[in-house]
Amino acid sequence: MNPEEKLYRRLPELKKLRELELNKDPLVNFQTLGSVQHKGREYPILSVEIGSQDKSLPSIGLFGGVHGIEKIGSQVILSFLNTFLQQLRWDEDLRTRMETCRIVSIPLVNPIGMAYNTRSNGQGVDLMRNAPVDSEDEKSPLLVSGHRLSNKLPWFRGTPEEKMEIESMLLCEYVREQCFPSTCHISVDFHSGFGLRDRFWYPFAKSREDFPRLAEVIAIKKLLDETFPHHIYKVEPQSKVYTTHGDLWDHLFLQHQEIYGRKHCFMPWTLEMGSWLWLKKNPLQIFNPLGLYNPIKEHRHERIMRRHLLLINFLLRLTRNPKSWVK
Repeated sequence: MNPEEKLYRRLPELKKLRELELNKDPLVNFQTLGSVQHKGREYPILSVEIGSQDKSLPSIGLFGGVHGIEKIGSQVILSFLNTFLQQLRWDEDLRTRMETCRIVSIPLVNPIGMAYNTRSNGQGVDLMRNAPVDSEDEKSPLLVSGHRLSNKLPWFRGTPEEKMEIESMLLCEYVREQCFPSTCHISVDFHSGFGLRDRFWYPFAKSREDFPRLAEVIAIKKLLDETFPHHIYKVEPQSKVYTTHGDLWDHLFLQHQEIYGRKHCFMPWTLEMGSWLWLKKNPLQIFNPLGLYNPIKEHRHERIMRRHLLLINFLLRLTRNPKSWVK
């Protein structure tokens, strides 16, 4: 077995992404943003852009695998991309629409964590605690909110003397380049591992204060409720559940505010898939290393692959119709 086959055996999500990269279409662009190394092996971090090359146009960002063990997030994005690229082959109306908007994505932010079934990256750093943002909440939970004690403990932020991790820096650089210039952008970061319901979280993770774009959040929730009255999502701020240090999307939102103010609309969301429900339906999967974060039964996995396509398409349409919700 050659090194590439060994890598794909450990990381089938990367293999699937490489297969999608074989798609040759003038509306589709794959990039290798950089790579990280672990135990003598190199792991690439890939991105894909679909649609117009004009970065000022409305866009949606899809990001997954920040926590490596939460494989289901990357798998949902890959499933969506596969469906979308297949549809582009024959749907002329879709091709026309994509000339006036964009999809940008890093489906697998933390390939080492995913290859080794860990939350953190190869340095033991939790990438969602890695940004230079501190919680303003005195009641942020100990350890879970992020700490600098040791990379032997979960939720390690890294040391204050060190730069952000390579994966974090590549994500932030990509968002600043591909998402910030858009006049109307919505990002979704896919996670799992909490609750019995799928939660659609908006910022902040660092504070219980109102999000500056709360009016837009309310408008989006109203449109979601009216358009799909039987949708499955609980829309709420992440801080309602817990606050944390170092959230990458808090960091990026604050940077965007400094550069653009309210001139452009940048809305980062987190989809927290309710993995406790999968555990409740199949208690034996607690003995599987992936069982706390991913559906193990094949029929449940297939259901999740379909479950969130409606939300992604809804959000893409929102970006193309900002007058209905941007205040």
